[in-house]
Amino acid sequence: MLARAGSTATPSGEPVLLTVPGKCADGPQFWRYVAGLTCALSAAITPPGGAVAHLQHLAFGASPALIGAFPQLRRIALVHGTDLLAAETSQTQLHVLHRVIAAASAIVVPTAAMADRLRCLAPHLPAGRLIHIPWGIPDHLLSAVPPRNPGADGSLRLLYAGRLTAEKGTAELIAACAAISGIRLSVAAPEEQRAAIQRAPHAPGRAGLSPCWLGWLPRPSLWAVFADHDLLVVPSTTLEAFGLVAVEAQACGLPVLYQPVPGLTEVLGDSAATADFTSPGELAAVLRWLAADPTAIAHLRTAGLANAARFPLSRTAAQLADLTSRLA
Repeated sequence: MLARAGSTATPSGEPVLLTVPGKCADGPQFWRYVAGLTCALSAAITPPGGAVAHLQHLAFGASPALIGAFPQLRRIALVHGTDLLAAETSQTQLHVLHRVIAAASAIVVPTAAMADRLRCLAPHLPAGRLIHIPWGIPDHLLSAVPPRNPGADGSLRLLYAGRLTAEKGTAELIAACAAISGIRLSVAAPEEQRAAIQRAPHAPGRAGLSPCWLGWLPRPSLWAVFADHDLLVVPSTTLEAFGLVAVEAQACGLPVLYQPVPGLTEVLGDSAATADFTSPGELAAVLRWLAADPTAIAHLRTAGLANAARFPLSRTAAQLADLTSRLA
């Protein structure tokens, strides 16, 4: 990870896992965890001269631990949506965010919407340290569109893929879909969040919709599942850092229907359909239109493929490598 460009060092194979007890996100216990992680990193890694650390969050424990373990390194911080959500609700994580910002030579944001949200938390952040580098999807997803698997019963097959936290809008999605006939909804989410489906206003057993639970799928498995659905739904209520799953779906030929929130509107624009997921009537009208109009689905598929082609992972990697070399 820290080898220089052109190094002949070869990876040992498996990642080294550090056993550091006490992982948490708030209070004095959090700082004890960071201290333990700092010691573990110092013992496990000897950075070469000229190394640049990539801090993969503005919040949580790893970034402050890397700063403490290797104070001599230059640093690039990469912003994720969970960072800003955590800093908005936790004074501990807001302190971490400010500490990481102060220590980073450059701060990479995937969308302008994330830069705007970050400035609300750190209004004195110098604009020159913010670097816009869009996230990317594996290049091989852009090389060939996989075949589709048509449905057998004529239902419109919806897929939701992501966490089931409140800002993702899944409760509203399930409630709205329960009132619409001819809809099948599949949910790919972490297993420990499955109970959230049961707490939704129209949970299985209390309404006509019983979502198909797929569990948390590895990325290749998720890409394969795209072929079994007609539409990816993204009902996020506040913002998305980028909407990586949506772009992956487009690359695989799966059209997208999304809530027009910051981040998603920037990345998807009119390459995907939009709806107000908090309005059951509007969502029902959009879904009925798409179910009845194969031409609309075909148009969204074509537009989605063109949009996904704008975000090859190789370009993201090249831009990050260039930024890193300029700081080394």
